[in-house]
Amino acid sequence: MAHARLGWLGIMRLGLVQTSLGAIVVLTTSTINRVMVVELALPAILPGALVGFHYALQVLRPRWGHGSDVGGRRTPWIIGGMGVLALGGVLAAVATSWMGQSTAGGLITAIVAFGLIGVGVGASGTSLLALLATSVAPERRGAAATIVWLMMIAGFVVTATTAGHFLDPYSPERLVAVTAAVSAAAFLVTLAALYGIEDSTQSTRSALVPAAVPEPEPRFRVALAEVWGDRDARRFTIFVFLSMLAYSMQDLILEPFAGIVFGMTPGQSTKLAGLQHGGVFTGMVLVAVVGRAGLGIGSLRSWTIGGCIASAVALAGLVAAGMLAPAWPLKPSVFALGVANGAFAVAAIGSMMQLAGAGRAQRTGVRMGLWGAAQAIAFGVGGFLGAAAVDALRAMGTEPVAAFTTVFALEAMLFLLAARLAAATIASDKSDLGSLEIAPLSTPPANVVVETRG
Repeated sequence: MAHARLGWLGIMRLGLVQTSLGAIVVLTTSTINRVMVVELALPAILPGALVGFHYALQVLRPRWGHGSDVGGRRTPWIIGGMGVLALGGVLAAVATSWMGQSTAGGLITAIVAFGLIGVGVGASGTSLLALLATSVAPERRGAAATIVWLMMIAGFVVTATTAGHFLDPYSPERLVAVTAAVSAAAFLVTLAALYGIEDSTQSTRSALVPAAVPEPEPRFRVALAEVWGDRDARRFTIFVFLSMLAYSMQDLILEPFAGIVFGMTPGQSTKLAGLQHGGVFTGMVLVAVVGRAGLGIGSLRSWTIGGCIASAVALAGLVAAGMLAPAWPLKPSVFALGVANGAFAVAAIGSMMQLAGAGRAQRTGVRMGLWGAAQAIAFGVGGFLGAAAVDALRAMGTEPVAAFTTVFALEAMLFLLAARLAAATIASDKSDLGSLEIAPLSTPPANVVVETRG
């Protein structure tokens, strides 16, 4: 079966969209969060609840994905979502500035703003992944997932560094101006990156395929029920939720663990978190480099399962670290956890892209939306549950070391359960890097391969 394919330049262009998305999101979840807590002296639960609200709206991702399925085009949804996200980012900055004069008025505006952010991220992110899933060659999907996610991280880093420079000395006016500039730049980059990219693949396909009468698209509820009725899609949804829950549960407890159990200073524990992120980066690159079919080393299926198992082993190392502190080498254990998490995460995203077009009918957007919603909800509740579990155990009289290691052990078990689900769900050759074939919306004649370099 042939495919209309994006070349590496096309993948990089879509990565720029993810970079733009990350640039806006990092301002709302980090910078604006800090301003509320530090400069405005508001309770930390306030920005936490707003970010949680933005995550909760990700449950609408399947609906946005269905919209792009029905329309047959992804780019309008990506551009529209980025526009809503940019508007939400600017409004969040305005709301934060307003809180300095009227907390109630600013809070109401912030709720609207974070609602727009949640809708914008869901609409643009889901359709972007669906476009990648249908336009990237099978053997490139692992590398494509890595490139897109690393470019999003680059958006985090560049925006945080640049915005931080222009925000000093802080003033509400500067916050609004910097956020507006970043949001406008992100939207313009999105427009430039997407210009003609979907038309090139569709026009090439239409030149090779005789015109056909399209089948009527079902309503959203029918399409969602059809996807959920697919056993593999349902299992993969559960896998995504469990694995991402395990992935995020240690976010808020690793640094306190290092401080309480190993006596690290705030600066040392911050460096430890940086070491973990460096491990994540290494794991992602590892999959992209050696996980390609051309090198004959593994498949996305094996990297997904192996990454989950390796993450469980690394978490068991943290359990041992708590028991043997301070003699245990904590830094290598944390770096190993980052490598395992990075390898698992990018392989899981690649597997998600590959499985998105599977099934009797094309429901790529709905599938990506369903799995994106599971991922977002897991991230939204994972960090909270990990911290809440430690607090609850300590409130019941459990020693701090035992409280932390109990949560780490629970995460390890969730990863092992996720590995078992991945093995059952991605068991066929369809998930392998070199053999997966996803039918595009219009199928060219047999043995015809279309390479779109843009």
